[in-house]
Amino acid sequence: MDARDKPVHDEGRHRRPSSFTVKLAFLSAAAALLASTMPASADLKLCNRMSYVVEAAIGIDEKSATATRGWFRIDPAMCRVVMQGTPTADRILLNARALPVYGASPLPQNGSDTLCVAPNNFVIAAARQCRSGQTPAPFTQINPTRADDGNLVAYLAEDSEYDDDQARLAAIQRLLMIAGFDASPIDGVDGPKTQAALAAFLKSRGLSTDIVQSANFFTTMIEAVQAPSATGLTWCNDTPHKVMAAVGIDDGKTVMSRGWYRIEPGKCLHPDVTGQPKRVFSFAEAVDTENRTIRFKDKPLNWGGDTELCTRDSKFEISEQGECGNRGLAITGFSAVDLSSGGKTLRFAMP
Repeated sequence: MDARDKPVHDEGRHRRPSSFTVKLAFLSAAAALLASTMPASADLKLCNRMSYVVEAAIGIDEKSATATRGWFRIDPAMCRVVMQGTPTADRILLNARALPVYGASPLPQNGSDTLCVAPNNFVIAAARQCRSGQTPAPFTQINPTRADDGNLVAYLAEDSEYDDDQARLAAIQRLLMIAGFDASPIDGVDGPKTQAALAAFLKSRGLSTDIVQSANFFTTMIEAVQAPSATGLTWCNDTPHKVMAAVGIDDGKTVMSRGWYRIEPGKCLHPDVTGQPKRVFSFAEAVDTENRTIRFKDKPLNWGGDTELCTRDSKFEISEQGECGNRGLAITGFSAVDLSSGGKTLRFAMP
């Protein structure tokens, strides 16, 4: 395998992969959180100090029985109660994922326990034996700390160790970038470039500056990002299935293939295509709840073309396209995307 090939975000195992390299970590070693003595009575809160809107699921190990519950959406710089009353469980476990708008989840999922989850809101009583509609996911044990208000709290954090204000601003910068407004670098530091990008975004959506401080601002931004754009490449999923997509970018020197991006039914997504690429390519396929390719009339339900680029089943970013098979990679047919008019929306629909 090419030494320059590097993994990016992932949606667990998928027939094919997704983009941008991010090193995220829960506070403390790998994914464990700081430990302390639990108070006499307290709720358990999860707090998000990451530049991503996340969804979390918790696992409860008690007297040899294990249950899971999710998903709890938590915006950057916000906390959410996920258990009321002092936990009596032997162990509390956590799985977290970024919203699909970011592509396949960039959070590392390397927990030591494998428990069952479901695509939407769920409560699973026997979470070690997955049934139909459930999938296994890695969970990590957490040991919450006691907050000033007496509750138990566990923090989700990135390597950059943002405080709340920095996490919120970095999250706004990240969504502005996805929406096509240059707020780089994503660093949680305010400045003229970020303010100009934010002002342009608000103007383009007919929004007042007051909404930036509103409780639902991230919901507003995500809805905007998931709408077709007049610039760049937009994928829209008009099927009833989850779609996984990959992009190819020719900058005139090398051709980079990157995947996988997860696009939920009825949603749109903008892959991170930056700069002024010479050519852009696209491939997508519909998958079931176990990430197996959907077949329609005995043919894979996918959208591609004749340009062969390298991919693999897990997340990927591949910078050299020769001899894919000899390097343990798959050969996938991508279609060329014409961005000469400034923007292109590809809609994936049932035949």
